Amino acid sequence: MSDASRLSKTQRQHRIARLLEANVVTSQTQLVDLLATDGVVATQATVSRDLEDLGAIKVRVAGGEPAYAIPELPTEQAAPPDHLRRVLGDWVVETDHSLNLVVLRTPPGSAHVVGSALDRSGLPGLVGTVAGDDTVICIASESTGGGSLAATLRDLAGLLPRKDAP
Repeated sequence: MSDASRLSKTQRQHRIARLLEANVVTSQTQLVDLLATDGVVATQATVSRDLEDLGAIKVRVAGGEPAYAIPELPTEQAAPPDHLRRVLGDWVVETDHSLNLVVLRTPPGSAHVVGSALDRSGLPGLVGTVAGDDTVICIASESTGGGSLAATLRDLAGLLPRKDAP
């Protein structure tokens, strides 16, 4: 079994979201086939649950055919807290902070997953994020500060405090 076929649920759902952004996917069977092409083994039932978890909907595309899409959450509709805990726990490997900034390190290619989850979280004290390839910059509100936000994110990710942290 390849590494790709043993993805965690969060990693598989990330792949599904990427596939839906890059392809017009009109059926769950087509999505199962696209995942298989990517080396990911998933059943139609698993894909169905993943699409539901991701909040995927069918929208009409050019030509009138319905295709799956994942809508952006309105800012007043925050993602569930355990979703953020799961994403941070799966993807964040290190944190650091300075003044009102927090730096989160992730494996290569994963930062946007973390940034998106944070943006959708409605986390108090988080003004916004900027995600690169393997780094997410989080901007803390002045009243919260980077140190406090970093501690919250470390706790949510299940990381131990840094040894050089006060």
